[in-house]
Amino acid sequence: MGLGAIDLNLLVALEALLEEKNVTHAGVRLSTSQSAMSGSLARLRRHFNDELLVRVGREYELTPLAERLLPVVQASLHKAEEALSLTRHFDPRRSRQRFSVVMSDYVMTVFVEPMLRVIAQEAPGVRIDFHPIVDGQLENETHLRCHDLMIVPLGYQLPGVSETVMHDRFVCLVDPDNPRLTDGRLALRDLAEMPHAACAIGKLTPAERQLETLGITPKVQVSTPGFNVLPFLVGGTDLVALVPERLARRYEGFARCAVVPTPFPDVPLVEAMYWHHNRHSDPAHRWLRETVRKVGASLGQDGTAAADAEGDRITTADADRDEITAVDASHAEHAFPELSAAS
Repeated sequence: MGLGAIDLNLLVALEALLEEKNVTHAGVRLSTSQSAMSGSLARLRRHFNDELLVRVGREYELTPLAERLLPVVQASLHKAEEALSLTRHFDPRRSRQRFSVVMSDYVMTVFVEPMLRVIAQEAPGVRIDFHPIVDGQLENETHLRCHDLMIVPLGYQLPGVSETVMHDRFVCLVDPDNPRLTDGRLALRDLAEMPHAACAIGKLTPAERQLETLGITPKVQVSTPGFNVLPFLVGGTDLVALVPERLARRYEGFARCAVVPTPFPDVPLVEAMYWHHNRHSDPAHRWLRETVRKVGASLGQDGTAAADAEGDRITTADADRDEITAVDASHAEHAFPELSAAS
């Protein structure tokens, strides 16, 4: 059967019915009466020769065919919306566009919540699929073509367009009762002798690179595929972890860990959004980038300073700001220096 013989609006109804698993809710979602939605369901059942939704107790469940249909319909509508929205105008309040964004678990922890608040207010129908970074994703442009944005540290030198969105610095996480803490601080000798919990991302982090330049090779006792687990590993142990400060502050008081400054000059971590050249002029994509830019700016207003037990502060001084400005200006060469040589 050709496409001309099918009412393609039924695909929209089909997606709503399969996602909501409820005729009434699907009608509300599409601003359609219950009777009209029931009529659409009847037509879809005839077309597929399948019930699609079956009652189980007081709820409805998807049939095996409907389970297989759902991801196909979602992907098809996403592509159709992309094709039909390639105009000079994008209305976020009316759009149902679906975006795909790749980021680390660290960025998800500090970035996604404020981003979702902005989207809920400005574009309630827009959907964002967040994906973790996986091995090999940052070494060619294939994945950049498959996703709308990738938010990763500067220095990976992806072939697309990039823009800085967030600054951070590294701090140390230890158990609050760790005997090596002196006035709430650690010494370089401590980092050389203590066992480390580290994020194994395939490359040295800027903080680990700094230790290497100081002649210190961390004694990694345990490694994890992301940063989020590290705060829970130091509690009750003699481990130390070097993590971005924004993430550390999210877990402070929740996990058994103390956040202390590094015993070496601040090492900036600069996160940037990357996108493929072919998306640059798309109005919907411009809106997405502006949203990410806005969220990054709001995080910048919070700063990265925090008080320790003695009332001392890790401040964002003018010298630090100059250093970050220099990082931005030199782009990849200094933001994640160990990656430049590897690229």
